Amino acid sequence: MPDLDVPAPGEPGPGATGPGQAGGAAPVVDWAPPGAVRLAGGVPVALVAPGAGLTSLPETLGDMGTLRHLDLDGNALTRLPAWIARLERLRALLLYGNRITALPPELGRVGSLEHLGVGRNALSAVPETLWRLSWLRSLVLAENEIEDLPPGLGRLRELRMLDLGHNRLREVPAEIGDLPCLTDCLYLSDNDFTSVPATLGRLDRLGYLNLAENRLAALPAEIGGMTGLHELRVHDNRLTALPETIGRLTGLRELHLRNNRIAELPGSIGGLGALRHLDLRGNPLERLPDSVVRLTGLAHLDLRATRLTTLPGGLAELPRLEKLDLRWTKFEEVPGCVRPLRERGCVVLL
Repeated sequence: MPDLDVPAPGEPGPGATGPGQAGGAAPVVDWAPPGAVRLAGGVPVALVAPGAGLTSLPETLGDMGTLRHLDLDGNALTRLPAWIARLERLRALLLYGNRITALPPELGRVGSLEHLGVGRNALSAVPETLWRLSWLRSLVLAENEIEDLPPGLGRLRELRMLDLGHNRLREVPAEIGDLPCLTDCLYLSDNDFTSVPATLGRLDRLGYLNLAENRLAALPAEIGGMTGLHELRVHDNRLTALPETIGRLTGLRELHLRNNRIAELPGSIGGLGALRHLDLRGNPLERLPDSVVRLTGLAHLDLRATRLTTLPGGLAELPRLEKLDLRWTKFEEVPGCVRPLRERGCVVLL
């Protein structure tokens, strides 16, 4: 949710004109629900009409030049008119869950925009002018049908969160590494690409990266430069190995690798001292490196449906391990770590 101070219905907001004073009445908007227009200083600053059944927008909306926040999520809009560019003070434009097939190039003229949400529409492309929105802090283009992005993404120098998940992207642009303020989340899950650029390694402040459900065969060694990561999701891909540089992600707390083709982990995995959750389910994993006993922060270890036949005895010494899931893994005999782990209260599922 954009961090804007939107007055509640019936609440005029700071500096609003009081009853009986000029400028205190909300403009008549008979096409939106009652209370949709919010005032501050006696002028409309927000229009909040999610799920209102709107199929189009009247051009009179373009005359509300003081609007800062426009929430039209969950309607039935099929187009965004070019006159949207007249809303020169708009900071948040929320259009999730409509039926919009294209964004007008004129949208790039709304230079004040900080939050743009156009997820779950019917977009197959975005205009290159979108990258003129240099003050954008969050951009949601998820759940569309986008196959390619035009050049220029790296111009969004203030962007903190980018959601491109659940599209049809065939390639991740190298310019994605030119987003110095990308700190919160980068969603690239459920697309159609087979590799990611080495430039991802420049995003050393990013906290969350989701690359799940693609066709990745490998991760670039440069991923070790993403030292700000707390959570990395690469499950449901085609990875056969992890780069040794994975051990540089010393702040990583969650690593999700299920349903890949990994047979062996690098010894550097032991460098992930902050790791709490490690999911290796559904990999043809044949052995664990001895270095896993250095994962002293690990709380959950999922080894379901792997090809392991033994486990390092040192797993019993992991002080914070709360759950070890070994179901559907055919051990030659019950691993020696199972009994001491259970005795100290760790849940072990066989």
